[in-house]
Parts: sequence; C-alpha cells; structure tokens
Amino acid sequence: MKLITAVVRPERLAQVKAALFRAGVTGITINRVSGHGGEVELQEHYRGRTVVLEFREKVRLEMAVSEPFVEPTIKAILTSARTGHVGDGKIFVQPLERVIRIRTGEVDTAAVTAVTADAVQKQALKEAKL
Repeated sequence: MKLITAVVRPERLAQVKAALFRAGVTGITINRVSGHGGEVELQEHYRGRTVVLEFREKVRLEMAVSEPFVEPTIKAILTSARTGHVGDGKIFVQPLERVIRIRTGEVDTAAVTAVTADAVQKQALKEAKL
C-alpha cells in the first residue's frame, strides 16, 4: 500500500480527477494549498502599491492505494496534470504501514481498494484499447 500525494495546478483539477476515476481510484482527499517551487515571483499592483506574490495557489490530492493501483494512479496524474510548463507540480509516493476503514473495521488493502475499483479499471482499459 502507498500514500500518493500530488500537488497540481488548480486549473488541471477536473482533468486529474477524471483520469483518476478512469484508473479506478475513487478515494481522494483534496486541499487547496499555496507553495513556492521553480516559478518566478509575480509582481502585481494593488491600490497603488507593488505586491510580490511569492506563493502560487495549488491543489494537493492524497490517495491511499493498494499495489496494483500505484502505477495507474501515477500515470493518470502525469498525463492529466502535465502542461509542459514550470509549476506543473510534483507526485510523492510513500509507503503505508497500516490502513483501517473506520466504518467496517477492514484493514490494509480491503480498506483502501473500493469494491467497484476493479470493474472501473477494467472498463477504462477496455476504452483505452478502442
């Protein structure tokens, strides 16, 4: 099991979410965040003053996935979030020791893989071959 965290441009969120659903990933946590990476600082004028914008708005997505979903998740994020410009974001993959679904008490893989995930992923693969 892995925890995959992706930081992407906010305008790419809809495409990333759709690609993740096609890959069978349905459990996603999304946060709006600000950060500074390789982008140059922007200067804007506000009420007669120059304001330097050091941090850019981003979206952080977090997904706990079982091993069969790691590579499809990464591929879905890469293909849907990439614009080819500085500031496209990053993907972080970390091991997960233990996961417990609170509602049922299921643990580990059973707790992170949705019941319909296999069917969703098979359908996406079928559509990709067409």
